[in-house]
Amino acid sequence: MHEEVAEFPDNRLLIDLCGEFDRNLAELEEQLAVQIMRRGNQLAVVGEPEAAQEAVRVLQSLYERLESGKPLDHGDLDRAVRMGPQTQPQGRTRDGDQLEMFRGGPVEIKTRKKLVEPRTKAQKEYVKTLFSRDLAFGIGPAGTGKTYLAVAVGVSMFIEGRVDRIILARPAVEAGEKLGYLPGDMKEKVDPYMQPLYDALRDFLPGKQLAKLMEEGRIEIAPLAFMRGRTLSNAFVVLDEAQNATSMQMKMFLTRLGEGSRMVVTGDRSQVDLPRGVTSGLHDAERLLKSIAGVGFTYFSAADVVRHPLVAAIIEAYEADG
Repeated sequence: MHEEVAEFPDNRLLIDLCGEFDRNLAELEEQLAVQIMRRGNQLAVVGEPEAAQEAVRVLQSLYERLESGKPLDHGDLDRAVRMGPQTQPQGRTRDGDQLEMFRGGPVEIKTRKKLVEPRTKAQKEYVKTLFSRDLAFGIGPAGTGKTYLAVAVGVSMFIEGRVDRIILARPAVEAGEKLGYLPGDMKEKVDPYMQPLYDALRDFLPGKQLAKLMEEGRIEIAPLAFMRGRTLSNAFVVLDEAQNATSMQMKMFLTRLGEGSRMVVTGDRSQVDLPRGVTSGLHDAERLLKSIAGVGFTYFSAADVVRHPLVAAIIEAYEADG
């Protein structure tokens, strides 16, 4: 076994690094199969040479994050392990120039309520594509952050004035269940289908500001069918759960793209809820548009799941059985 030792001069930051009841150290021990022991203001890591060195790298990167005044949570530890070594960003010209972040170093998406950072390499490539392409597709299993990151980028671009409005759409398709008659007006009928989009927006914008922007029509959440006949200019438009759009619906949606707009299409090919025999519009779009310049595709796998660790194992089990 090999031992690596790292020193952390600020004891207050070291306490934050270790986490309550040393939970961050315990998590890192489990992920990298190492043992971490605290000796004063030093942390000794014992394990296989590569694993011990990687653990020290992660600890040092997290400590640097704390030194810069940023908080530390479970997601940051997970991100540091998954993303591997990163160089510091060079040549940033101004705070609003998000594309400068892709010259190297960590990627950050600024919203009103929080700073969002990709936690896997696929997520980082996806965010890069969202900022650089007018039409982007994010395809992969649930829990990989496809919609969450798309909404975060949309809010960031809206705050910076690069788009005038945000439009989030979903096909109103029942997920294998017959929900029956739903009482209420049209908004009350479709809101249950749109709830994940509301949840994402609430993560990035204060409640009162979100309500005001929705009242003004500058942020809109609507069923896919409501997109027909519209031309969407200077907007950031997201189609979520696109595997449940038919081919005609997908064509209708994609041809709404107007001047100054960005479109993002997200979906999971393994969760199609369309009637038997109906072709998924996501499948057709992927087949037809893959070779078109200016259209970006990012693919996610179970390795990119950022929910509970069991979710990745569940997805892999179902994929293996299929």
